[in-house]
Amino acid sequence: MDPLARTGTRSSGVASHRIADHLRELILSGQMAPGQRVLQEELAAQFETSRIPVREALRILQAAGLVRLRSSSGAWVSEMDEHECQLAYEMRERLEPLLLAQGFDRLTSHDVDELASVQALIEQNDDVEQFLVLDRRLHWITYRHHDADDLAAVVSRLWDTTQHYRRAFTRLAGEQRRWIISAEHHLLIQAVRDRDLAAAQDVLGLHIRRTRIELSAHPEVFG
Repeated sequence: MDPLARTGTRSSGVASHRIADHLRELILSGQMAPGQRVLQEELAAQFETSRIPVREALRILQAAGLVRLRSSSGAWVSEMDEHECQLAYEMRERLEPLLLAQGFDRLTSHDVDELASVQALIEQNDDVEQFLVLDRRLHWITYRHHDADDLAAVVSRLWDTTQHYRRAFTRLAGEQRRWIISAEHHLLIQAVRDRDLAAAQDVLGLHIRRTRIELSAHPEVFG
């Protein structure tokens, strides 16, 4: 291959990942809503690039479940109906206890201390966006020593694609749900501290299942 062509390919790849990371942050932070159109021309202008890296970035995000490409009308932020969201949560309910088991024996006292610190921050916080960040951080601390990359990738995708609905539900539920989340987190942390995998898996499955059931009582989230 011509050296200039190789350089162009590398530059395009770097740009596409920068654009994909930028869009992912906008989607997960709620700055881009489900069903919103992605304006490719604006992205190309913003990143001072051609449409090629933008299209590559959109394909990356399509593979991650965050964007849907339509041949006739362009790209749109992915959205779920109630059935799709319920199915995603049922998958999480089964897969996350399995992922937890993959590195459970390698969790250390330092990890337990970090879990407790993150939970303390959750209890001091009343901002929804910060809660979403902290809640995700807490759960992924318990998965951090896994040796199952394919499984972790599936779980991460499920977290990403349901982020908007977690945000909407958290805003609806408010303080009345906060104490339940904290209680379940404390039970999970205690099970990790006790090195009791079965208890940790039970708490985690219940934690996810309860959210799924409560979401089903709020169809307006999917409106």
